[in-house]
Amino acid sequence: MKLPIDTSEDASSAPSQLAEGSSFKWLRRGIVFVGGVMLLVMMAMTIVDVIGRYVFNSPLSGAGELTEILLVSVIFMGLPAVTLEKGHVTVDLFTARMPPWIERWRIQVIGLLSTVILSLIGWQLWVHAGQIGAYGDVTTTLRIPISPVAYFCSVCTFISAIAALIVSFEPLFQRSSKG
Repeated sequence: MKLPIDTSEDASSAPSQLAEGSSFKWLRRGIVFVGGVMLLVMMAMTIVDVIGRYVFNSPLSGAGELTEILLVSVIFMGLPAVTLEKGHVTVDLFTARMPPWIERWRIQVIGLLSTVILSLIGWQLWVHAGQIGAYGDVTTTLRIPISPVAYFCSVCTFISAIAALIVSFEPLFQRSSKG
C-alpha cells in the first residue's frame, strides 16, 4: 500500500516566508556552515581512523567518541533550521480531503502541538543533562564531559520549539491568495 505524500506547493509545504527573511536567513546560513564544518571534521577523522586502523594498525584514539558527540551536535543544531523552513517530513493522508479554509488553523494547531512537545523534550533533556553533570559522566577514552553536550541539545530543542511557535502563527499573517 502506497501512502500519498503531499508534494504540492501549498501553505504547509512551501518554504517559510520567515525563513527567507534577513535575520532567519543568516541564522540558517550560520547553522548550515557550522554543521558543514562539523561534518567535514567527522569525515576527516573517520578517514584518518580507518587508514590508521587498516594500514598502520594504529587507530585514532577516541575517534568513535568524537564522532558520536559531533553527530549528536549536528542533528540537534539542525533541528531549529529545519523547523523554520518547514522541512520536516509530512504525510498527507487526511489533509487533502479537508476544506481549504481549515488549512491555516490546521497549521497553527500542529505548530502549537509541536511547540509543546519540543518544549517537553527540551525540558527533559535539561533535567537529564543536570543528572549527567551531577554524576560527573565523561566519555570513556578521552574523558570529555557529557553534560555540556546534553545541555547543548536541550537549548537547540528549546530554540526549535520557538521556531515551531513562529511557524505556527505565520499563516495568520499571510495574505489570502483570493484577493
